[in-house]
Amino acid sequence: MLRHTNTLLDIVPLINTARPGSKSAKASAPLRYTQLVPQSPPNYRLDTLATGARVVSTELADRPSITMAIMFKVGSRYESDQEAGISHFLEHMFFKGSARYGGAKQIAEAIEGVGGVLNAATDKELTMYWARVPKTKAKLAIDVLGDMLFQPLLDPGELEKERLVVLEELRMYQDSPQEYVHSLFEQISWPNHPLGRDVGGTEASVRALTRDDLLRYLEEHYLLRNLVVTIAGPVTHDEAIGLIEPYLKPRGNGAAPPSFLPSIGNGQRPGVLLKSKKTEQAHVCLGVHAPSYMDKDRHVIDILNCVLGEGMSSRLFLEVREKLGLAYDVHSFVNKMYDTGVLGVYAGTEPRQAARAVGAIVGQLRRLCDEPVDAAELTKAKEFYKGRLLLQMESTNSVATWYGGQEALTGKIQDVDETVAEIDAVTADDVRRIARELFSQALQLAVIGPFRSEAPFLKQIG
Repeated sequence: MLRHTNTLLDIVPLINTARPGSKSAKASAPLRYTQLVPQSPPNYRLDTLATGARVVSTELADRPSITMAIMFKVGSRYESDQEAGISHFLEHMFFKGSARYGGAKQIAEAIEGVGGVLNAATDKELTMYWARVPKTKAKLAIDVLGDMLFQPLLDPGELEKERLVVLEELRMYQDSPQEYVHSLFEQISWPNHPLGRDVGGTEASVRALTRDDLLRYLEEHYLLRNLVVTIAGPVTHDEAIGLIEPYLKPRGNGAAPPSFLPSIGNGQRPGVLLKSKKTEQAHVCLGVHAPSYMDKDRHVIDILNCVLGEGMSSRLFLEVREKLGLAYDVHSFVNKMYDTGVLGVYAGTEPRQAARAVGAIVGQLRRLCDEPVDAAELTKAKEFYKGRLLLQMESTNSVATWYGGQEALTGKIQDVDETVAEIDAVTADDVRRIARELFSQALQLAVIGPFRSEAPFLKQIG
C-alpha cells in the first residue's frame, strides 16, 4: 500500500512523466529515431451502469493475466487540514479485514495463493485498488476487491495498530531525503494549500483521526458516481460487467461528493525551502507550475520534459552528469492535476557542488527559452514518448490504468492513436513557446543538505 505508485504513473498523459532525456544535434546531422513504433493499441469499451458506476474494459485475448482496478475520484487534495492523510489511512484500512475475508492475512492469502498481486495507491486526486491475477482467477479478484471496498470491517483495534504503521511510513519518507525533497518542493510550490501537503498527512493529523472520521469520509467520497472499475485481459465487456455489478453497493445520502480547493498561482518571487540536515549528498528539487491534464498544451509539456530530462540522452543528463560530473541522478518530471501541474527537476549532488549544480540546471531551462529545439532532437523526444507509451500497452496493469484513469479523472478517454497524433503535432515553436511561458514564472527550490543559508541557492535561481 503506497502513497505514490508507479501504477498511477502509468496514466501517462494525465499525471506524471519522469526520469532522464535528450541531446541537441547539429542541424546537418542525419535524422535518426524517425521510424514510428508499430502500433496495435487495444480497443476499450465503456458503460455507465444504472447506479452511476462506470466500467471500462479492454479485451486482450492473448494475455495470460487479468488486471482489475477500482478507482475512486478522491485523494489528498480533497482533505481539510484537520483530516490530512485520511484518504491514505482509509486506503490502508481496507486491507485490514472485510465481511467475508476476515483479516489482513485472509485477504492477502486469497490473492497471493494463486500467484496474484494485490495493492493500492493514494495520490492527490485519485485512489486506486488493484489486483493482477492469472486469467482464470478474474472472479476471485473482484470478489476480494469488492468485499474489501464495500464491506470493510474498520475494526477499532486494527485501526489503532494501523495508525502506528502509517506513522512509520511517514517517518520512512522523511528519513529518505531523495524522496522527502519532493514533498518539500510541493510545499513551496503550493504553500498553505492541500496540494502542498504530503499525501500521508502529518503525524499530528494522523494521530487525531478517528474511526468516525473514516466512516464519514467513506460515506462522502466512496460513492458509485465517483467510481470507475477498469479491467484488462482475456475477458469480454459483458463478462466484465457481469463480474463487477453484483458487488457495487450504494453509499451516501444522495448528496454530491465534496469538491477540492482550486489551485493557487505560482510564487511571485523565487523561493528556497531549506531543510538543514547532515547528509552525504545534497538533494535539490526545483521547478514551476505547468499545464494541467485538461490543458491543450498537456502534450507539449511532455515533449519539453523529454528534451530536458527524460533518459540518458537528455540535456540535463548530458550536461549535469556527463559533462560536469555534478550528479549521479538528475532528471526532470511533470506532474499534472485537474487545474494545475508542475515541471520539476531533481538532482542529488555533493554538498559543495550543490549551488553549482542548481546553476547548471537553470542554464538548461533558459536554453529552452532561447534556442529552438532542432528537428533531430524533437523527433527523438517524440519517438521516446510514443515508444514508452506503446511499450506500456504490453502490460494488463498499464492498459487498465491508462483507460480507467482517464475516465476517472477527466470523464473522457483518449485512445492511444489520438495521443500519438497529438504528440506528432507538437512543433519546435510549441516547445519554445511553452518554455517561455513556464520560465517567466519565479522558480521555487527545495533543498535538503548540510547548509546554514539559502543565499547561495537563491542567487542561482533569482
